[in-house]
Amino acid sequence: MDVLAGLLDGPRARGAFLLRMVMEPPWAVRIEDRAPLCLMCVTSGEAWIVPDGGGDPVVLRAGDIAISRGPDPYTAGDRPDAVPCAVIGPGGVCRTLEGEPLAESMRLGVRTWGNAPDGGTTMLVGTYRMDGEVSRRLLDALPPLVRLPADAWSCPLTPVLEEEISRDDPGQSVVLDRVLDLLLIAALREWFSRPGAEAPGWYGAMADPVVGKALRLIQDEPARPWTVASLAGACGISRAGLARRFTELVGEPPMAYLTGWRLATAADLLRGTDATVESVARKVGYSGSFALSAAFKRVRGVSPQEFRRNVTPAVSRTLVSG
Repeated sequence: MDVLAGLLDGPRARGAFLLRMVMEPPWAVRIEDRAPLCLMCVTSGEAWIVPDGGGDPVVLRAGDIAISRGPDPYTAGDRPDAVPCAVIGPGGVCRTLEGEPLAESMRLGVRTWGNAPDGGTTMLVGTYRMDGEVSRRLLDALPPLVRLPADAWSCPLTPVLEEEISRDDPGQSVVLDRVLDLLLIAALREWFSRPGAEAPGWYGAMADPVVGKALRLIQDEPARPWTVASLAGACGISRAGLARRFTELVGEPPMAYLTGWRLATAADLLRGTDATVESVARKVGYSGSFALSAAFKRVRGVSPQEFRRNVTPAVSRTLVSG
């Protein structure tokens, strides 16, 4: 398993919020759902995405895809200066600026919502809950907004999502989750490989025959008692050679990366399972709960038990509701 696949494998879409939005100008919707990641595909017309905080507005035209990294709010509209008429909050709840529910008045069918059935702009929206901590490395590697123009890449998955999003067959939510995952992975691979994309060090290092192998070993077997020497031996290089090459390509030493991966995996297990701290510790390479607790508190500022108590339960996302 490569590093990008691993980052997406744990916190995959599970009941993701998916919506086909059909709008006729003038329109604008403010997004305040605090979702960590949202993927938007314009299939007809155009939409402007305006981040909060002074970020440059981005226009999406038919075939373009955008990835928005939360939790900061933004506005989608037919113009960069459009005034929102609706606000989408956590859980996909949609209301007017005065707080009145809009779910029923703007419902246009299965997972379809908007102000006109034949509106000139159609946008597919897939929002991840993505509450697993392993994904934090991926989220930290992304800018607030990524845009992939239609003329720069060709992806056959957008028509599949468009066809499936308004169906209501048995098991449809699982189908949509997997299509969304595939589309996200395809978009991220394309973006990370583009010149000037400022891909994280670990992504470029995956292609290196030595460091890429070291990354896969760390990810696949975090419980092994790795040292720089044993990792170097498994990769067929000297200890000094691996340390130098790994740090140069990834941006941090092998053992620092290993610690970060172990603690991120531990956080994911604490959040997503009822495994004991002792069990989690041994799964990620610590001798027991005391050793994990010491490392966890040193890096994250709280103990594993405190982290688990403070985790906010994921909100199940359904069709935009009021």
